[in-house]
Amino acid sequence: MRVTGLRQVAQRAEDLDRAVAFYRDVLGLELIARFDPPGLAFFRLGETRLLLEGGAPSAILYLAVDDVAEATEALRTEGVVIESEPHVIFEDRDGQFGPAGEGEEMAFFRDSEGNLVGLSGRKITP
Repeated sequence: MRVTGLRQVAQRAEDLDRAVAFYRDVLGLELIARFDPPGLAFFRLGETRLLLEGGAPSAILYLAVDDVAEATEALRTEGVVIESEPHVIFEDRDGQFGPAGEGEEMAFFRDSEGNLVGLSGRKITP
């Protein structure tokens, strides 16, 4: 057996209509399918599908963005609750996770269902 990637991740959605609106309209993800019943919504997230469903446990999604600060401000203007401002969590001096000398930057927010979601990007660190 050889694992080649992550196909799908599930996220809790107490109110599917509200969650679909958030992920589609606020985050701009493409809704690819919705099934009522049983109450499932699928979004395209790069090569991975995001499944929203009531019975799923809460997961922490880390969404890749080009500019964490810019993405955080865009969410703030939409009224999204920012839990943690953009900050470098790791200075990648040796290039373990990307180009050497860049830092892994993250910020965190709450989606419409109260799930914690991270924004993740790379930036050159001094």
